[in-house]
Amino acid sequence: MSTKVQDTVRGFSRRAVEELSWRRGEPDWVRTWRLDAWAVYEATPMPGRTDEEWRRTDIRRLPIDQVLPFAGLDRRVASLSQLPHELVESLGEASLRSGLVVQIDASTAYTELDPALAEQGVILTDLASAIQHYPELIQRYFMTEAVTSKDNKFAALHGAFWTGGVFAYVPAGTQVTLPLRSHVWAETPGAAIFAHTLLIAEEGSSVVLIDTWGSPPAEQPVIASNVVELIAGEAAQVRYIQLQDWGRHVWNFTTQRGLVRQDAVLNTLNVGLGSRLSKAFIASHLVGPGGTAEMLGLYFADDAQHLDHQTRQWHVAPYATSDLLFKGALKDRARTVFSGLIKVFPQAQRTDAYQANRNLILSPTARADTIPNLEIGANDVRCTHGATVGQVEEEYLFYLMSRGVSRTEAVKLIVDGFFDEVIERVPVEEVQATVRAAIARKIGL
Repeated sequence: MSTKVQDTVRGFSRRAVEELSWRRGEPDWVRTWRLDAWAVYEATPMPGRTDEEWRRTDIRRLPIDQVLPFAGLDRRVASLSQLPHELVESLGEASLRSGLVVQIDASTAYTELDPALAEQGVILTDLASAIQHYPELIQRYFMTEAVTSKDNKFAALHGAFWTGGVFAYVPAGTQVTLPLRSHVWAETPGAAIFAHTLLIAEEGSSVVLIDTWGSPPAEQPVIASNVVELIAGEAAQVRYIQLQDWGRHVWNFTTQRGLVRQDAVLNTLNVGLGSRLSKAFIASHLVGPGGTAEMLGLYFADDAQHLDHQTRQWHVAPYATSDLLFKGALKDRARTVFSGLIKVFPQAQRTDAYQANRNLILSPTARADTIPNLEIGANDVRCTHGATVGQVEEEYLFYLMSRGVSRTEAVKLIVDGFFDEVIERVPVEEVQATVRAAIARKIGL
């Protein structure tokens, strides 16, 4: 086999799957998993506008046969100073994190973890290292319980071509006080990227993981098909924050699912800022009695961006609670789609679930579609949902401008106030500052 497949082969194939696994020196069972996922991908039709989940998101121009299946398999560095300057600047203060994994293209470039946490049994590493050192955990959890290759076509493609990735494991009763961080950087134009996040928090543990996805601007298209698996064990407390800020050349597909066991708490925040087109499947499955899931979302689309979020609150067990709030702003010719479902299974009595989507339109040519749904199979529940789409009132802008504030600054004040309800519910000051700076950049300040 050629060792230069990324220089000569574009598009995805069984041969490329085998080449990737061979070059990474993977054991046979990993290669078998990849090929099984590829078989699912081939057997699954490409989604189209006739599919309900894709009616409002058109991917007919997706350059699926034009991208390199992987690139940059060996990018590991000894220190952060060897990473691209733009990337280093986005990593935040070292004193505010417990550990860090950096992925560039298809390679894990850098890892670090507080030695005190490592002594307690906490694991933070890339998936390739986890396969080598913790194969029993990978075989048990990787795309078996939370997300599987059968979930959708892009999850199957991910199962065949995943690269890099982050594996975080917190033993029972262990408290990780400072956040763990993962940063994915897509540097090679025209290449696909398949980042995977697998977080396991055992009984009574607590952890915060911040996932950041970004890339410098480029002309050649990139396809990102990423998977996030979050497993909150009994009475565990897990907070997951995803900051998506791809360049405008990226087609982004995300499948994220959390499993919430008995009395566990899972808090998630998904921030969508970048990409040309983004389709995100975000779900929390409450599989244990007394579990709690808080699902927050914030997105801001401009120019001709298309951001589509599909959420699922699945109540499988009784006495569980879920609370979803997604807020979006859009301007120029951007379009956003939100489709949410609260599903209560027959055995999930005493469910308490709430879902809300709010949209703020900043220009007459922008469009927001919002579709909240309920599917109730039990008779002793409290489930509510709502959605709004509205424009900024000119009277509000006039009031602020009459106080000496420019129109752009006035819009920013209104948007800040609109998003604050979400931002203030995330008790990580570094994330709050990052999101507010991104909002200012979107508005033009």
